[in-house]
Amino acid sequence: MKEVKIMLDYDKIYSRKLDAIKPLAIGKFFAVGPEIVSLGIGEPDFATPMTACQGGIDSLLAGKTAYAPTMGVGELRQEISKYLQRRFALDYAAEEVLLTVGASEGLDSIIRAFIENGDEVIIPSPSFSCYIPIVSLAGGVPVNINTYAKDGFKLRGEALKKAITAKTKILLLSYPNNPTGADMSAEDYLEIAEVLRGTDILVLCDEIYAELSYSGKHSCLANIADMRERSIYLSGFSKAYAMTGWRLGYVAAPQPLLTQISKVHQFAVMSAPSVAQYAAIAALRQCDNDVKAMVSEYDKRRRFVYRQLIEMGLDCYEPQGAFYIFPSIKSTGLSSEEFADRLLDEAKVAVVPGTGFGPAGEGFVRISYAYSMETLAEAMKRLADFVKKIS
Repeated sequence: MKEVKIMLDYDKIYSRKLDAIKPLAIGKFFAVGPEIVSLGIGEPDFATPMTACQGGIDSLLAGKTAYAPTMGVGELRQEISKYLQRRFALDYAAEEVLLTVGASEGLDSIIRAFIENGDEVIIPSPSFSCYIPIVSLAGGVPVNINTYAKDGFKLRGEALKKAITAKTKILLLSYPNNPTGADMSAEDYLEIAEVLRGTDILVLCDEIYAELSYSGKHSCLANIADMRERSIYLSGFSKAYAMTGWRLGYVAAPQPLLTQISKVHQFAVMSAPSVAQYAAIAALRQCDNDVKAMVSEYDKRRRFVYRQLIEMGLDCYEPQGAFYIFPSIKSTGLSSEEFADRLLDEAKVAVVPGTGFGPAGEGFVRISYAYSMETLAEAMKRLADFVKKIS
């Protein structure tokens, strides 16, 4: 094959917004070989409940393979409205619900709908690794607020008040939290609400782990009556229903806000997949017991991993939600990257360095316990041996 000389200077062509954005540093801890025991991926190890799968299969057999409506299948929007009221006492009409291609597309559509160049988005840190890049790509300025294990990694009102400026447009709340497993109570949200009153700040409530809350009744800022008007509720089916590959999320918000979000959604993706929406209808109607069973198993794993980490001498906040635990590895004298690299090389266990979730993650690693008890037991044994060796 004849060699073709490249004449374009690719470095002069791409968007300069990408200069500050690096590929996910945690990627190498995901792509591991069969000899590695991986605790890196935040994905349920359960299959999608068969009832939900059958809902999708039935829709295919019925020929429901065309584009779905931009806002989503009406029947599903109704079911989500009823679900939010039934499970979390949230009052959103079907007309206030938008179906998206995973919660990630919903997140991107929300940010692009409201963020202009220079607008600030406050993000409690450590945080999900996609938040900062998505804000930056939209021209926004991410403003990190460090949270601390001694406070249960919760956002405090005083810290929020100090971070607010004239350019603050959105506060991004994500509880239960990835990567810390932290959760916020109704009383915690009252403190945040007091700071927000009298401002025009919107709140993006990323509630993807709402069903995976172990400390009692789950709360959201949108449960506070006068906070609903500024709250944008984001969730999906990936985590609680083990439907990661179906790529289906949703946004619930007051109509004036949802109208703007739907514009971005419409021109970006047109609509969420039809087959996934019919599967989700079946999931909401018939899979409550499946969700309870999965959450119960995660709770069992959570308690096991927490005990193991404490016994091996790692200081650790006991997670209250999601399926992550965020132990401190400061006692080893290693940085997060060094610890994760050496653990992978020497003990053949993959975890994610805390710095993959922002600078506040230094000194920690993220462990996912969305794995079988057998896998977790083997990983904890290897981890304990490694910690003993380096200590």
